[in-house]
Amino acid sequence: MKRSLALALLALALFPGLGHASEIDGASLGLTWGIPFVGILLSIALFPLLASNIWHHHFGKITALWTLGFLVPFALSFGNETTLGIIAHALLTEYLPFIILLLSLYTISGGILVWGNLHGSPRMNVSLLAIGVALASIMGTTGAAMLMIRPLLRANDNRKHRVHVVVFFIFLVANIGGGLTPLGDPPLFLGFLKGVSFMWTVQHMLLPVLFSTLVLLAVFYVLDAWLYSREDELLPRDPSPDSGLQLYGKFNFLLLGGVIGAVLLSGIWHPDRSFEVLGVHVEWQNLARDLILLALAALSLVATPKQVRAGNDFNWGPILEVAKLFAGIFLTIAPVIAILRAGAQGEMASLVASVTDASGGPVNSMYFWMAGMLSGFLDNAPTYLVFFNLASGDAQTLMNSLPNTLLAVSMGSVFMGALSYIGNAPNFMVKAIADQRGVPMPSFFGYMAWSMAILIPLFVLHTFVFF
Repeated sequence: MKRSLALALLALALFPGLGHASEIDGASLGLTWGIPFVGILLSIALFPLLASNIWHHHFGKITALWTLGFLVPFALSFGNETTLGIIAHALLTEYLPFIILLLSLYTISGGILVWGNLHGSPRMNVSLLAIGVALASIMGTTGAAMLMIRPLLRANDNRKHRVHVVVFFIFLVANIGGGLTPLGDPPLFLGFLKGVSFMWTVQHMLLPVLFSTLVLLAVFYVLDAWLYSREDELLPRDPSPDSGLQLYGKFNFLLLGGVIGAVLLSGIWHPDRSFEVLGVHVEWQNLARDLILLALAALSLVATPKQVRAGNDFNWGPILEVAKLFAGIFLTIAPVIAILRAGAQGEMASLVASVTDASGGPVNSMYFWMAGMLSGFLDNAPTYLVFFNLASGDAQTLMNSLPNTLLAVSMGSVFMGALSYIGNAPNFMVKAIADQRGVPMPSFFGYMAWSMAILIPLFVLHTFVFF
């Protein structure tokens, strides 16, 4: 994947003046152009279940094949300049800012180590989950999940009933907790890149996140207290006896503050100046943000002792996987977005009609459920993009004229990523760590039994309360 993208960028230099080459008439495109995009999403969903060994070793090649399955026919049909313009626009305005933020959060959070062991009582478990939720919107769901899952597992490693602890951790820390800011979950950062203001997200997502967190923590406490009362068969020897917690790598919390500042800077500072790179307008504030984020990640690597990262089992595998997969996703989604923008004139007119009432206005409850259900079983970041563009595609219109529609897309994409192991990247990472620590995690469909029983009633309640 890296090699193909590098060759594409090299080819771009041979085609000056690509500023308008990325424009596609969505009304002229058939649904077959969306097959590579759907193919990548289905590969992400099915390969880990049906052929995990093949996927683990060759997911980059599989993604590259789907990507070339779009780019080569598209170039033959619409010409090299249009195709290369699409590549430049996707990489420079969406993919690189997206992956740079994830890289910085992943690197910095990997330099913070919580060491020690607490007693996994219901009250302590609720406290740890609440802390994870609070951290998720600051350091991202991936960073918060990787930071908090090991202390939580150590606290409960002498209990027989602990599967539910990890399941609720996925619900809360790996998904819902990231809904408060654009730093928390990839869909919201994509919205930020599209023009949704940082504080709009904070203001409008605060009540849904707080409501969901309180409901789930209350349900968890009742369930955990009942199971804890039946823990007469505690393990005879605690694998990790209770001890005080110690925090290492504290310097990285300052760097997380720098990440927040860099993102806020790009939303507040607008010098109204830009320059062209390969025909794409790059604004100064966005360039400054990305350079600061890279510098903060580099500083974390240099300043954090290696023993701290070793204690977190830190490695580059997860972020490399995300980088490869999303390079393909951001390229292959281009024709899908173009078709959506064509509205009633495009091949997805029926989808537009399903979320539109008789007067042409949006049906917000449908946006919530459709964006959510697809997020739960595909991937919530590209799903957010699809419905963001279906609703309007213009951030100012959505924030000012259709705020409830934007809220519906945001809530659905973030919250319902918890419906399955594949809805959000941290879900599978948490499951893998729990499996390694001896927690008998449920299967794919076993986890869905948990999520359907607990989350679907909550989301029905959301529909009545918010839409």
